[in-house]
Amino acid sequence: METTQVTLAVRGETSPGEVIAVAGSCEALGNWSHQKAVILHPDGNDGNTWTKTITVPKGVVSKYRYFKGFFLQSKSADGPSQVTVNMWETHHQPRVMSPTASHLNIDDGQFGIHDGVNCVDSGWLTCQTEIRLRLHYSKMSPVSITKKKFKKSRFRIKLTLEGFEEEEDDEDIELSPSSWHKMISTLETSMISANGYKSRHSQPECGYALEPSQWTEYSIHTMDPDNLELNFEFFEEDMGEHVVQGDTHPGHVGTACLLSSSFLENGKDNGVATLPIMGRNSRQTLGKVRVDYLVIRPIQGLQCDMSSSFTKYWKKRSTLDVGHRGAGSTHAAKHHRVRENTIASFKSAAKHGAAYVEFDVHLSKDAVPIVYHDLTCCISTKKKNDKTSLELIEVPVKDLTFDQLQLLKLAHVTAMKGSDHKDLMDDEEEVDEHQPFPSLSQIFQAVPEHVGFNIELKWICQMKDGSWDGNLSSYFNMNTFLDVVLSCVLQKGGKRRIVFSCFDPDICTMVRHKQNKYPILFLTQGISDRYPELMDIRCQTTQIAMSFAQSENILGISAHTEELLKNLSYIEEAQAKGLVVFSWGDDNNDHQTRRKLREQGIDGLIYDRICEDQGEQPNIFQVEEQHSLQEVITEETLKSSSCSCYSIPCSMAPCIASKTRAGSAESDSGLSSS
Repeated sequence: METTQVTLAVRGETSPGEVIAVAGSCEALGNWSHQKAVILHPDGNDGNTWTKTITVPKGVVSKYRYFKGFFLQSKSADGPSQVTVNMWETHHQPRVMSPTASHLNIDDGQFGIHDGVNCVDSGWLTCQTEIRLRLHYSKMSPVSITKKKFKKSRFRIKLTLEGFEEEEDDEDIELSPSSWHKMISTLETSMISANGYKSRHSQPECGYALEPSQWTEYSIHTMDPDNLELNFEFFEEDMGEHVVQGDTHPGHVGTACLLSSSFLENGKDNGVATLPIMGRNSRQTLGKVRVDYLVIRPIQGLQCDMSSSFTKYWKKRSTLDVGHRGAGSTHAAKHHRVRENTIASFKSAAKHGAAYVEFDVHLSKDAVPIVYHDLTCCISTKKKNDKTSLELIEVPVKDLTFDQLQLLKLAHVTAMKGSDHKDLMDDEEEVDEHQPFPSLSQIFQAVPEHVGFNIELKWICQMKDGSWDGNLSSYFNMNTFLDVVLSCVLQKGGKRRIVFSCFDPDICTMVRHKQNKYPILFLTQGISDRYPELMDIRCQTTQIAMSFAQSENILGISAHTEELLKNLSYIEEAQAKGLVVFSWGDDNNDHQTRRKLREQGIDGLIYDRICEDQGEQPNIFQVEEQHSLQEVITEETLKSSSCSCYSIPCSMAPCIASKTRAGSAESDSGLSSS
């Protein structure tokens, strides 16, 4: 095959040690792998211009994107370099080259700007780990002072990183892997409240005071997550009191130390650590501080590619119909035709024009992603010599293997409160597509690809009164849970439109940082008379949910209709902030409510009775595809025929199919409105 020498040039500022690299669709550009990307070199005359000459196939279209990151020496002598992606171009259509000459110079202008549009996003976790430390009043004040002298004091708190090895000389910095590791360890602070947010910035010299209505969070990116010393420095807010003469930081009264190795030792990636606050000039304890922690690790065993990203992409169109649990909740009023969350239910919704189907995914005991709504299920035991009487036992789904779940004849947990054992008394044999607990893989295989998936990631929530969903105070390791589910979706997603959602804000954060392809919506019940208040302050109102979504740079929110109906302005407010808005709840089963929300421009409606309200029909994506195909046919007809009758030449058919595919599933799989 003939080749072409292509010299690429792009301009962009970088931090010390950071480089600009390019990844693309051909082997010379790493086949979209950041690990095999080509590093550009800074121009000697202009440090902000980066260039590289590469050899690519002549006459072949190659797509590519630039990114900024670090290329680190491997921990093993002969291992591949470790690559972090700090910032990358995420245009819906990447840059393209199709060289026909033996040499070609391409000046791509400014990093991040393509076809006049600036579109970049922060990278995902490739080989580094992110540690989140949080101080908040969800349960109580995070700081408890026992020392009488400071009982009435207000404190400002600053987090500092310690525990690194001695710095090398500047001359050695390019040769030392540990220097690079230290260079890319970063500490940033974010604050969230119902009134707004301030994300990822440096702390002031003496830190911030804590506020009851505010969530304060510290983010540490590191290559050495198990070897950090994290110190919370306490400063009296009134600097006039207890000042030590000659002190560099007036008002500094104490320190609380957290070792990151403790996360590894206790085997948990999220939890609460209670630390003593030690006086700075004595061994006395001033009090204690409760620190909420979260450790986000890269997906194990899977690499995300750079071919596309929909994490912040959303094509604005009319309101999308989303089938709740497929064709609807089995336990909703008037709906008992098809069992919820089954292949049959999803296919039924698909036939009746659902743009998406919504369903819940969690893991079986043997780590198979399964589709089922509740955290627990009821299994029955029959009494001897009694063919009508049943005893129900509630069992956590996570305690049963996938094979065991397939054998169950089960009932909804509400059956324990009454005598409705209909599900259990039905015929023993059920058609496969009506069976509960299908695997996520089976759903991908069985449901037509034109139907989008709104995948709710099932996780336990704690209520304000201290109780937990399903009485489950412990669950899977968060990283393990997400690695299994995300790997399945990334491998089987194909061209399907996919949007994740979750009521747990930490799961939303982790999905955003562990992968680079699919978006997530933060599910919020807001202020509700129907559901108990949640413990986490980020979950308590729709307004603070908006602030959280903005701070974490996720796609948007899925809000409870109960609160939206009282505050319809929230829809426009959220969209003005660049957020996509879905809504959920029993209120959506009312036609007038849906009409009201559509008039407000809501992006998606999740409801039960999609099959009752709509006859069999194509969904909005199929209609768009048909219109697109019609336009192509009309255009080709005008070009090739003056006769009123026409046919498509055989040679044109592949082109039409190609254009249709490019304009359908890949064109809007889910960046802010376009």
